[in-house]
Amino acid sequence: MAKTMEIENSPINIITDGTLIKGDIIASGDFRLDGKLEGNIQLNGKLVVGDSGIVDGNVLCQNANIIGTVNGNLSVQELLSLHATARVHGDILINKISIEPGATFSGRCRMIDEVRAQHADGAEENMAAAEE
Repeated sequence: MAKTMEIENSPINIITDGTLIKGDIIASGDFRLDGKLEGNIQLNGKLVVGDSGIVDGNVLCQNANIIGTVNGNLSVQELLSLHATARVHGDILINKISIEPGATFSGRCRMIDEVRAQHADGAEENMAAAEE
């Protein structure tokens, strides 16, 4: 008996080179940016910032491949990949990170589990202080 596989094809939004968007983007699927975004982007999918892509704003997504430039903070729930040509100027909050030689990054990098642990420790301290 042959098994059938269903492949989920979520739509991919593509902004091509030469396109400028001013404003925030919220999307449920994957997104590829080869143009320029002056604003924040929030995705439930994967963000690819192509070689000519520039984000001047904050990024929140599941996964990200940065080949171009991000000037803002990145919060990636799963895997952030910085390719050799990537330029990131801002803080990064990630679960996993992959950085190719040649990529540049200016800012702080924190792991999501580290932040959760600090918040839990802070909550315990606040509870102890409240009990006194």
